[in-house]
Amino acid sequence: MSKRKNTFTRFIEDIVDDTKDFVDDILDRAKDLETDMKDAVKDAVDDDEDDKAGVSSFQSLESALAELTAKVNQLAEMQLAAASAPAPKRAVSSSAAA
Repeated sequence: MSKRKNTFTRFIEDIVDDTKDFVDDILDRAKDLETDMKDAVKDAVDDDEDDKAGVSSFQSLESALAELTAKVNQLAEMQLAAASAPAPKRAVSSSAAA
């Protein structure tokens, strides 16, 4: 096994290489953080748009419910009016009397 000669230039070379690796790692983590932040912001914006769509669908649901309630009330009034009106007398047919 050969012994490595530790010279001043080799020492500087090791420091530069280690520093380069350190900076590369920091840049990789910064890129990952930037990507994660973009995704988080995009998700937050998409959630806001979904909330707006949810509000509009809720409002349309409320209006449909109001229309349905009005129709049910109208039918109930018609049914009550029909029930309170005197029933017309039926004519008895001659075949039923026999």
